Amino acid sequence: MPEKQLNLSNLSPAQPREDRKRVGRGLGSGKGRYSGRGIKGQKSRSGHHKMPAGFEGGQTKLFMRLPKMRGNTSADAMPIGPFRTYTQPINVRDLDRFDAGAEVTPETLVEKGLLKNTKADVKILGTGELTKKLSVTAHAFSATAREKITAAGGSATALKEPKDPRKKKSKAKPKPVAAEEEPEVAETEDAAPAAEEE
Repeated sequence: MPEKQLNLSNLSPAQPREDRKRVGRGLGSGKGRYSGRGIKGQKSRSGHHKMPAGFEGGQTKLFMRLPKMRGNTSADAMPIGPFRTYTQPINVRDLDRFDAGAEVTPETLVEKGLLKNTKADVKILGTGELTKKLSVTAHAFSATAREKITAAGGSATALKEPKDPRKKKSKAKPKPVAAEEEPEVAETEDAAPAAEEE
């Protein structure tokens, strides 16, 4: 039996079509009067009535009523501004696209497409393996990334020196020198009369 040719007379959709709701066609249709939108309210009006997530009808939103955590590492850090810190992570496995002996800087990372721009600080992380000798210059390095770069024969130069948490500034005031010398003078004066009495 010859195959049935496809033409305009025997075209059919791949999936059955669903009939649209014919609203506003009388009470007997089931979609009349309020046309399935309920009675009054924002969602019953014409036009766009999709509200964003968390919208509570004009009432202050829940996430705005909750207390915010302070600090430069918190997602809800207040005040918002220059106190937040952010670094763009780059893994050592991504550095394999550089040639051996190349110099890796934030500018060359932008050229290779690993970085969008040089506005954010770059931190090299240790995920993956590095088999090429590279001299890497970035704002910060993780301990694992530094080990892998040096193990491959390269060098890791930090543009910003990491802060040592063990070094704390001492708030104790130095003792005045004059206060220490006064007792010594008093002792010599007391010793002189004792020698005269003998």
